[in-house]
Amino acid sequence: MEASKPLRTTAGDGPGAEEEAKKAAAAAKAAIRLPEVRLVVLGWRWPGKSLTANTIIGKEEFHLERGAEFCVKRQTEVQGRQVTVVDTPGWYSVQDTPPSYKQELVRGASLCPPGPHAFLLVIPVGMFTEVDRARLEEHVNLFGEHVWEHTIVVFTWADVLKTISIERYIRREGKELQRVLEKCKRRYFVINNCIFGEHPQVGFLMERVEKMVAEEGGHYNPEEVEKEKKPLDENQNPARQGQELGAIPKRNSGMSLSKAMEVEQLSSE
Repeated sequence: MEASKPLRTTAGDGPGAEEEAKKAAAAAKAAIRLPEVRLVVLGWRWPGKSLTANTIIGKEEFHLERGAEFCVKRQTEVQGRQVTVVDTPGWYSVQDTPPSYKQELVRGASLCPPGPHAFLLVIPVGMFTEVDRARLEEHVNLFGEHVWEHTIVVFTWADVLKTISIERYIRREGKELQRVLEKCKRRYFVINNCIFGEHPQVGFLMERVEKMVAEEGGHYNPEEVEKEKKPLDENQNPARQGQELGAIPKRNSGMSLSKAMEVEQLSSE
């Protein structure tokens, strides 16, 4: 498979877009190369979350089993930076996530003190429904309302789009996916998990994190979630009940759900 060049974030159209673009350009200019980058990886249980963490580390350090219940921390060096990656328990697409999983998910932010520079929210390219959006927000919001200021969406499986650009895919998916992107100021990155080892895409991702840190003025503080403490109610999202499995690649995209699960099973063997 050919290596696809990671796509950079582009400013959206609309009122104030020019001003936002100027601010982004100023932040990029002011972005300082961080000696250390701390990352927390979030996402569903099966569509490439741990695989993305492995791609960043450059080797298979994170197990790909769908039933992982605990956070795992690993470290590596990327172009002179010390990089810490925390992989977290993935959430279910339909079933309620056990409270213990939610508590462990939140604990992930405290495993890279004094706090992560970025939360990488892994979303597989494919069908993205209202149920998916509600499930995603339910779990990301466990970290408090300020978590979105430190979040970058990372798209995986973008190769199934073939000739369709990621920008066109985002427009095509409609308001649910766009709502998620708006919450994190349309910061996104496309990663190719078929590429391991030395490759510019991981360096590009680090630069994207550094740019965000410059824009937001620092890292996420895990103490914020304590201030906004909310009960871990397993019934927070009734909209998902009775809905079909979320985050499923489109049937006409070249990869079905069963095929996607086969890929993951093969990867974990």
